[in-house]
Amino acid sequence: MLRKMISVMILTLFMFSTMGLAFANPNSDMAVIEKIAIVEKFFDGTEQTGPLVERISKLEKDIWGKEHKGSLVSRADKLYAYCRGNFDSMSSLLIKINATEWALTHMITVQPAKARIDNLERVLNGNASTGPFDDRLTELLKLAYANGKVVTKHVTIQKDSLLKIKIATPLNTHTSRPGDVVLFQVADDIYADGSLVIPKGAQGTGTVMKVERARNFGRDAQIQVSFDTIEAIDGTVIQTILGEKAKEENKSMALAAGASVAGMVILGPIGIVGGAFVHGKEVDVPVGTQMYIQVKESVPLYGI
Repeated sequence: MLRKMISVMILTLFMFSTMGLAFANPNSDMAVIEKIAIVEKFFDGTEQTGPLVERISKLEKDIWGKEHKGSLVSRADKLYAYCRGNFDSMSSLLIKINATEWALTHMITVQPAKARIDNLERVLNGNASTGPFDDRLTELLKLAYANGKVVTKHVTIQKDSLLKIKIATPLNTHTSRPGDVVLFQVADDIYADGSLVIPKGAQGTGTVMKVERARNFGRDAQIQVSFDTIEAIDGTVIQTILGEKAKEENKSMALAAGASVAGMVILGPIGIVGGAFVHGKEVDVPVGTQMYIQVKESVPLYGI
């Protein structure tokens, strides 16, 4: 009887342990699909459809001009690492494109990789080239850098570093609604330890948190906005806030610009955009409005 009970306990423990392994290791095909979807969005702007093997083959041909051998898992890993992974021995395609575009135009754009390479070739040569994208980017790198290579360096962008940004999504108490995505771009290059970490044009995202229309008795309208993240030159997502340091800079900038130009104050850590000089009026922050935010926490990353 005792042996039977022990056997049942061992079997039960084995069953639970195998169940745990099953839950701890998600289906590898899902991981592959996720990686390929990310690469497709990076290159084309949209996720493709069809059999996975065909999608991987198409990406390999577009990038390197030929299909690679190996399992789907290893091929997907190689594609993902090529596009988004940064190593001491190899820079990702993302950082190479960012570095090349910045070197040639002194800013970066927010477009799929294919469109960015096409546009750079048109600017330099008058028309877009054909052939594998890896070869085409290599030629662009030779024009941008003396040895055709991007030199990267481990650096840290420090907490409370100021970022001057431009609003890319108009904010207006007539049209903005809570939950709306707010896009913004870095207005000036940001350096850390002598290396470029956030180039001009890098895109950030925030969210409209609350909207209050102007009310009677001169009560101003307000828009509460959280300025959440910005992407660095190597693809690292940096958390940002509208803190005390940025608030002081914004006050100074508003006073320097004058009431007729600025017409607002922005208070943190969640930005409250309100009428600073004209009472009882609606808030209207047009595209291109400049202000400061700051880095929430220190972040290690690659700079160039």
